[in-house]
Amino acid sequence: MRADARRNYERLLTEARTAFAAHGAEASLEDVARRAGVGIGTLYRHFPNRNALLSAVFEDAVADLLARSRELLADPNPCTALVTWLREIVTHAGEYRGLARALMAVSHDDTSALARCNDPIREAGGALLARAQEAGAVRKDVAIADLLQLTHAIALAAEEAPGDDHLADRLLQLTLRGLT
Repeated sequence: MRADARRNYERLLTEARTAFAAHGAEASLEDVARRAGVGIGTLYRHFPNRNALLSAVFEDAVADLLARSRELLADPNPCTALVTWLREIVTHAGEYRGLARALMAVSHDDTSALARCNDPIREAGGALLARAQEAGAVRKDVAIADLLQLTHAIALAAEEAPGDDHLADRLLQLTLRGLT
């Protein structure tokens, strides 16, 4: 990538992070481009659609979640490791209003740029889940895809009740009781 194109790309990502944090995943892409000092065409050359931009914005968070899953694989209590990681997934999905809904929408759409985030997350969570199942702490019929959908649904529910800071944790606890 040329130096000027790289600068435009980085400015677009910076402004997208700010816009998504302030206005949610449905923030105006025209506003993102304007704030980055480029035209909307430049934004679309780098990111052909909203999901491509969301995917790029969340790559750092996904990398953090993947690193965390590798750390948790060494936890002597596989069930605690899985629960800790699921809690972090809920927190991640709740960072930007609308992200949980977007992640749920692409969970079975492998053509979406945002879905690229799902595959490594699914693999990482699958490894944690398998350890918990092998330890007998989680039922064998529980699938990581279902757990991820549940965590996104919990984040979405918490997003819809901004006055209840503990809702996500209560819902996650209720969900986890059904795993054993």
